Formats: sequence, C-alpha cells, structure tokens
Amino acid sequence: MVDSRQVLRFRVRAQQLDRAEGTLADTAVLAIGVQNTGPDGARWALAARGVDVTALSDEQVVLLWTVRGAPHLYRRADVGRVVAALEPFSDADAGKRIYDAAKPLKAAGIANLAALDEVAARMRAIVTRPTVKGDVSGRLAAVLPEPYQRFCRPCDATHIYEMPFRLAAVRAGLELELDTSPPVLRRITGFRRAASAGDRFDLVRAYLRLLGPATPKHVADYLDAPVKDVKARWPDDVIEVTVDGQARSLLAADEEALDSADARGARLLGPFDLFLQAKDRTTLVPDTARAKELWPVLGRPGAVLVDGDLVGTWRPRKSGRTFTVAVQPWQPLSRTARTAVTAQAERLAAHRAVSLSGVDFGS
Repeated sequence: MVDSRQVLRFRVRAQQLDRAEGTLADTAVLAIGVQNTGPDGARWALAARGVDVTALSDEQVVLLWTVRGAPHLYRRADVGRVVAALEPFSDADAGKRIYDAAKPLKAAGIANLAALDEVAARMRAIVTRPTVKGDVSGRLAAVLPEPYQRFCRPCDATHIYEMPFRLAAVRAGLELELDTSPPVLRRITGFRRAASAGDRFDLVRAYLRLLGPATPKHVADYLDAPVKDVKARWPDDVIEVTVDGQARSLLAADEEALDSADARGARLLGPFDLFLQAKDRTTLVPDTARAKELWPVLGRPGAVLVDGDLVGTWRPRKSGRTFTVAVQPWQPLSRTARTAVTAQAERLAAHRAVSLSGVDFGS
C-alpha cells in the first residue's frame, strides 16, 4: 500500500524539483516535454529544476506543438526521437487527438493519419521561410478541400481545424520560433524523424517514470489517446502497487525510489508545470474545493509546493516593474516554509526581471 504523500514525493524526486542545480542535458522532464504556456511557462519550469535559463537559446532547445496540441520545449538534439514518440498509436488514436476535426474527415472517407500527412505535406511546401501562423493557415485554406476546414465565427472566416494544423506541424518538420506571438513557424534545420523513440522518449514509459504510479487511463487522458491503444503499449517491466486503494503500475526500476522517496524545499510551480499535469488530480489534491481553486476552467493559478506537498496556490500581481506574489495557503505555514516560499518569489522576480515588492500570504 502506497499513500498519496509518498507518490508526490516520488514525483518531486523524479522530476528533479528538489535539486538546486542542473543542466539541460540531465533534466528528465525534457524527455516528455515542458509545456510553454503563459509567462511562467517552460523557462520557469526549467529554472525550478535548477537549470540556468538566462542564456537559453534555440541552438539548445526546440519548441514544438505536441501533446494535446500545446507548445512544449525539448532539447534540439532529441528532436528526431521526440517526433517518433509523438506518432499516433493508430488511426483511431489520431482521430481522438484531432477532436471534432475527425467527424467531417470520416464522412468524406479520409483516414485520420492520411489527413495529417496531407496537411503536413501542404504545410511543408508553404513554410519555406519563417512564416506567421495566420499566413500559413490562410494559404492552407486555399489548397485544402472542405472536410479539412470549418467556419470560425470569431474571425468570420473559414480555417483549417486547429488540432490537425498543430499536430501536422511537427510531422512536417516545423518548429515554433521562441518568443513569437503570434507564433512563427519555420523548418527544423536538418530534420529527420528517428526510426523509433527508444525507451527514454516513449511517452507511456515517460509518464510512468515522471508521473507514476499510474493506470492506462491516466496516460491515455494525458495524451488524449484511446485507453485501448495505451494498454496495447503498456510496458512489461512494471510492478503493481496500490495507491489509496487503486491498483496502478510503476516501472520496476523505480520501485526502490518509490519506497525511499523524500523531498525537501519549496517551489512556486507555474500553472502548467508537469507536476500539475498528472491525471490523478485527487491524488495531488484530495479536497474538492482546493482542486477547483487550483484547476479552474479559466485563469489557472500556480501551485505552492513545500517539502513534497501542495500547500496552496499563488498568483502574480504586477504593477509597472514591480510585483507581488499573492499566496493562498491551504494550511498554516511555518516560518521556515514562509521563508523558503519568499526565496522562491525572489527567484521568480529575478527571472521576470522585475522587483519583488513582497509576498502576500493572505489571512
């Protein structure tokens, strides 16, 4: 029997949220991708894992639309294996990943994987130089037939469906230029997809390694993939453990780490940090009201992590070049914990190149 606190501490260690220093080369989460959403996105997630991101350049990293169509950061040297890992498990899997775009394709007799390949080929031909997303979309609309497109009411225009657009980009060997808004797409220099992802980049194994113990449904929900396809690719080298009464799997190589898991220190996790992307939210935050606070439909806060436990939420309050970190604790915080959280707020201020005016711990 394993309790939720042990699981969280295991994940803190697996995701290196307890280390003071690290490098891109030895940062484990880059194998599954670091989501780059919001001002405290991929760079802050890496900084929280001890990586010096002040000199981060696109020679070292690559930004791709990948899991769930979200932008994720990876090591540039790994891009071939990353793309191999992202290949849908089946045509049904591809259909699930592209959401509502699958229905008109099916009605037109077009297979989902074939559709992604068609969009990718068109995108590759269009993006011969850095091109803004809107321009790529407009040119695609001129060359793709009706089943690929939908009417967009906010824009009062017809566009290609969003998810096929995003998921086809990586198949086309296209990356997103760092720090561009709207996004600028360009060809990945020397792009070549690897023949296989290998164990390190296999997404099922990566989830178990970084967010385990887990069930096939947890992994399927993370990938937007059918549970059936995930089960078919479930590793053989796993052990079964029971977490709060539920049977889950863990890579056998991680059994000792789970048994000996401990974690110290504080972190201010960004709203889309991998630690918060686990699909067993009741394990992370058992209290329903607190879960709703941490994962609202819109406007997610960040999470306060202290000694392996999620102990509250935080939001930045910026005014000019100064800002305050507003913390909403879920429990009384010791003086030591408050000092550690304040130190993290100072790191965040330095990361944002602003002055910290204070940390508001609420009432």
